Amino acid sequence: MANIISDETIEYVGILAKLELSDEEKEQAKKDMGSMLDYIDKLGELDTENVEPMSHVFPVHNVFREDVVTNADMRDDILKNAPEEKNGMFMVPRTFE
Repeated sequence: MANIISDETIEYVGILAKLELSDEEKEQAKKDMGSMLDYIDKLGELDTENVEPMSHVFPVHNVFREDVVTNADMRDDILKNAPEEKNGMFMVPRTFE
């Protein structure tokens, strides 16, 4: 295990995660974190010289549409559904004093 995780690191991670770890759990967490860091080190050994950097495995294109108004001003039609209307707005009963 090339990466050594200190007791202070485990304590700090426990505080950040709001966990109360027993001594056995802290030892297991140290081993697990060390294993993860060893695996990351192993990935660093891969030859990626001819691999083009990417942000996604599949080609992603902008799927957004233009923001175009497709309906006209329908205020009068909408206000026909209002129980009451005042100054172009719905009037509803008060819900609080």
